[in-house]
Amino acid sequence: MSTPSRPSFLRRWLGALWRFLDASRRVTVNLIFLLIVVVLVLGLVRRGGPALEDRTALVLRLEGPIVEQSSAGLRESALARARGEEMSSMQLRDLLGVIDTATKDAKISGLVLLPDDLGAAGLPMLREVAGALDRFRAAGKPVIAWANSYDQRQYYLATHADQVLLHPDGEVLIQGYGGYRNYYRDALDKLGVTVNLLRVGTYKSFGEPYIDNGPSPAAKEADGLLYSGLWATYTGDVEKARKLPAGTIADLIEHLPERFAAVGGDAGKLSLEARLVDGLKTQDELDAIMIQRGAKSADGKTFRQVSFEDYSARLAPKLTGDAIGVVVAEGEITDGAAPPGTVGGRSTAELIRHAREDDQIKAIVLRVDSPGGSAFGAELVRHELELTRKAGKPVVVSMSNVAASGGYWISTAADEVIADPATITGSIGVFAMFPTVDKTLDKLGVHTAGTTTTWLAGAGDPRLPPDPRFLQIVQQSIDHTYLDFTTKVATARKTTQPAIDAVAQGRVWTGAQAKERGLVDTLGGLGDALKSAARRAKLGDDYRVAYIERQPGRLEQLAAMFVGTAADVVGAKVRAELLPPAMPAQVATGLERDLRQLQSLVDPQRPYNVVVHCLCEAP
Repeated sequence: MSTPSRPSFLRRWLGALWRFLDASRRVTVNLIFLLIVVVLVLGLVRRGGPALEDRTALVLRLEGPIVEQSSAGLRESALARARGEEMSSMQLRDLLGVIDTATKDAKISGLVLLPDDLGAAGLPMLREVAGALDRFRAAGKPVIAWANSYDQRQYYLATHADQVLLHPDGEVLIQGYGGYRNYYRDALDKLGVTVNLLRVGTYKSFGEPYIDNGPSPAAKEADGLLYSGLWATYTGDVEKARKLPAGTIADLIEHLPERFAAVGGDAGKLSLEARLVDGLKTQDELDAIMIQRGAKSADGKTFRQVSFEDYSARLAPKLTGDAIGVVVAEGEITDGAAPPGTVGGRSTAELIRHAREDDQIKAIVLRVDSPGGSAFGAELVRHELELTRKAGKPVVVSMSNVAASGGYWISTAADEVIADPATITGSIGVFAMFPTVDKTLDKLGVHTAGTTTTWLAGAGDPRLPPDPRFLQIVQQSIDHTYLDFTTKVATARKTTQPAIDAVAQGRVWTGAQAKERGLVDTLGGLGDALKSAARRAKLGDDYRVAYIERQPGRLEQLAAMFVGTAADVVGAKVRAELLPPAMPAQVATGLERDLRQLQSLVDPQRPYNVVVHCLCEAP
């Protein structure tokens, strides 16, 4: 029997070298992994850089609109901050978290509010931030506000400061609520476009701009009551915060020409005389005041301060333990999956299901800021909340700026519905709307003809006038959806369908008005909803708040980029071909928006859509 030959020296050497390299690779990878873990742990323990010094002021520079949920997503927002880029929006939860944490921070001695660059923000959101500023002041810490000029939103927050300062050449612009809308009946008639509107609800005014030349009496009535309610809340809050007699704001606006002439057209002087502000100061004078009250910065050039972004980076989230899960439903409601900023019926339902199946999530708060949209998408969300309650987890709805129509639909499967007094809600009504262009084609000499096996095959073709049988089917579908909607509301509100029908009919209400009519349970904010959920889940004070969110995938981000680009192209085409070159940008933008809104209701996959949308937004 022959002895097997031994490996050559070269093979043994190469084998030993490979084993050495492989072991080195494993050790290196493990060391890198361990280093990453250490860095992450140290980052959580020592996040935010060096410790703050005593008598540091928090500088709250508001930039962009305040939103419930950033459409950029968490990762993109963090990367943008790391690159030093300006944020396109500010999340309400971040603002409240920073102010409330600073309230308890012994190193923070005061707050400087700079609202110059604040964009869109509904009154309920402003009231949330104002509440946080009031809690800061109640802790004995002063708030000072300064701006070059204040618009209506910015001034509302400024009134919750101990001292309101304005640039000597600035102004305070308070205009009131309400506005004007374009109506397209004559224009569409000239083009030969017929907008077919079928609806249930005397006050369901979504489609009126496309079928009439002005608002219906019912729409005027509803809008008048809504805006007067919002205005009463705004002026009452401002006059209380500034310690002004009731009616001061209305009187100032009513006599503005005479008051303005009396000060020689000096808006800053008028603001001071009317006690809207406490002083007229430049920014360097503001710095001097803050240095006197606090301390100089290390370089001696300004006051000791920390920015909102830097202070926010210091906040370490609690990652374990019992939690209240918050699901945000912000934007229009669609059927399927949608990124942050839109309520996807399927994707939002999946988030709720995920929270229900998470053992650490003991209750859910649904934070709603939506005017509605797809009835089917709304029902997907509502049904998932209903399953959550049946599973034994409490559900509390917190209404933000708008929770109307479909936004109200998804709120009906809750143990408690909490709205801000200024929330726009209700709009319990249903409609379907689709344009047909047979008359347009006739004007162009284009004729449509063909052969189908049934009359239904071409029923939804926009090139043909609608078949009466098709219209009958659509109306019956809408009637059924309205009955289903009002019945669900009646069950949730523990009343009868006729009682809900009396306050429904597509009419919008403020949160305070809705409370009077039994459509919401409690008036309050997000904090009240969290406390209610914790109490219902029998949690103590030591619970965490976990936002249940999904990050958009790369494909979704790419699609969103193209969607935005397409919208820009459509807008540019409308502006270039249909609108006069000298038309003001504000008017042109409104026309483009309305035309896109009409186009969005046309679904090539379906002859019609049943829609629960209020055509309303926070003023």
